[in-house]
Amino acid sequence: MKKRLVFLCVVMTAMALCLGGSTAFAKMYKFSGGPSGGTFQYYASAITSLTKDSLKGSGIKVLASSSGGSIENIRLINANRAQMAVAYSGHVFQARNGKLKNDDRKYENVLAMCYFYGAPAQLVVRANSDIKKTTDLQGKRVGVGNAGSGAAANCELFFTELGIWENVDRRFQGYRAAADAFKNKQLDAFWVFVGYPNASVIEAALQTDIRLIDVYKDAEEIGMFKKYPYFSKVVIPAGTYKGVDEPTNTFQDSSLWVASPSLTEEDAYKLLSTVFSDEGLKFMVETHKSAKAMSIENGIKGIITPLHPGAEKFWREKGVLK
Repeated sequence: MKKRLVFLCVVMTAMALCLGGSTAFAKMYKFSGGPSGGTFQYYASAITSLTKDSLKGSGIKVLASSSGGSIENIRLINANRAQMAVAYSGHVFQARNGKLKNDDRKYENVLAMCYFYGAPAQLVVRANSDIKKTTDLQGKRVGVGNAGSGAAANCELFFTELGIWENVDRRFQGYRAAADAFKNKQLDAFWVFVGYPNASVIEAALQTDIRLIDVYKDAEEIGMFKKYPYFSKVVIPAGTYKGVDEPTNTFQDSSLWVASPSLTEEDAYKLLSTVFSDEGLKFMVETHKSAKAMSIENGIKGIITPLHPGAEKFWREKGVLK
């Protein structure tokens, strides 16, 4: 009897020590990014790397994983198959309100953490192409983004509003695969919906003379901004890509850090505090130039859906949320 009591005491002590002090029992949070070559994946990887050292011993571990992009991420978060992700503000709004295309479910477990950057549409064609405006893509081979990605969803929305979606030879390829196919003349154009400069567009411009289409003008002519107010105008500066020497008008959505309610309020607050420290913001910009848009002042820019409780606490303390 005494031996059994001693054994139980030893086991319980060991368990207490493990639970109290060992990182072996750290909470693991999956951060879903996007396709290879896309900005979403850079952000997921950056936050994973940043928190690995900064939050060592805190009981929090973040693991980056790739995905198809915004729409897939929203579904992963809602089902708690990922606890954090990157998604477009417009898609979060549509998903929470049952307005995703061919999907009237309401994804109400997707909560906003902060604004990352503006993600502009970039429609790439060859410099000598006869494609001068978006409607010229009819009958052409176009890389529209991975199936299930935010890029593909926004491409479908835009092309459908223009009345050309069914008349385009659509290729559902990730950015890197699309850039390779474009260089090999297997595509006439490809679409990315991501922060600039984008690695895949840079790659394509190094191998082929390219041009960017002014999609803002095309969208404005059909009244798209009245119908979808979360889109806004942005100008991609001249010289962003090799050979593109004129500024290009386009439109963008806001890319957001989103989270599941299973991410605790305390951990959400810790993660935001780490990322939005001076050191954290510097690291994010070193990872991707688009992170220059991240700041305390821009913390909830473009967010039109509910905040995570931990984010609400953080932004209220910073004076951003009144």
